[in-house]
Amino acid sequence: MRKQFTMDDVQILHEDNSVLVVVKPQNIPSQADSSGDLDLLTLLKQYIKEKYNKPGEVYLGLVHRLDRPTGGVMVFARNSKSAERLSQQIRDGKMNKMYLATVVNPPKQRKGELVHYLKKNALTNNVYVATFGTTGAKCARLDYEVLESADNLALVKVRLETGRSHQIRVQFQAIGSPLFGDARYGGDIVKGRNLALWAYQLSFDHPVSKERMVFVSYPPDTHPWNTFNISEHLDVYKDSDDFGEEIGIVNKVEVSDDLD
Repeated sequence: MRKQFTMDDVQILHEDNSVLVVVKPQNIPSQADSSGDLDLLTLLKQYIKEKYNKPGEVYLGLVHRLDRPTGGVMVFARNSKSAERLSQQIRDGKMNKMYLATVVNPPKQRKGELVHYLKKNALTNNVYVATFGTTGAKCARLDYEVLESADNLALVKVRLETGRSHQIRVQFQAIGSPLFGDARYGGDIVKGRNLALWAYQLSFDHPVSKERMVFVSYPPDTHPWNTFNISEHLDVYKDSDDFGEEIGIVNKVEVSDDLD
């Protein structure tokens, strides 16, 4: 039986009249899908409706998504103008998303860029690596750095240059380093464990004040994450990270609950 999520499972990092920034739990859809399960967007709309006693339909704009098994920081727009401005930042590459992943079989190179052409199978919803020129295939790029290795596992920091479906999972599987717990793409499957992929940092310009905002959430303190000293690698109070992101307003949240 799947977990029934409530707002007790969702951590709110920031809330104002323009944006709502939260930590998405793992295993809840970002928006309604064919499963019919309660999704995060609907849950947050209910939260706003009840908190502010709003009549009728509540507006909340979904400007980006995380896969169902992925947890971490997401921003939602409280009005259509903010949604438009945040979406434009995504198109302009001004909204930066950073991920942590635990992979099986550390990559041969400690850091680098992965470039593949990916295509989704509409029948299975699986994504696979295609050749250049394949009809419907889209270029996928990411930068990565191995932060630590132990017991044939590696803690990897990832920055997406493109936002393709299942991109991180498929690209690391393609180089022989699948994500821990990824049943779909051949990772080291451990019963009762979540996919080891976490959107730990999200940065964007506030749609009204234009102030740079950076939000950070650490993954759960469970296996395989607790194999590594994550706080040693991710000092969110530094002026910038290894990929050059300037740190402005920071909200740091450490997630300790296993949401299986």
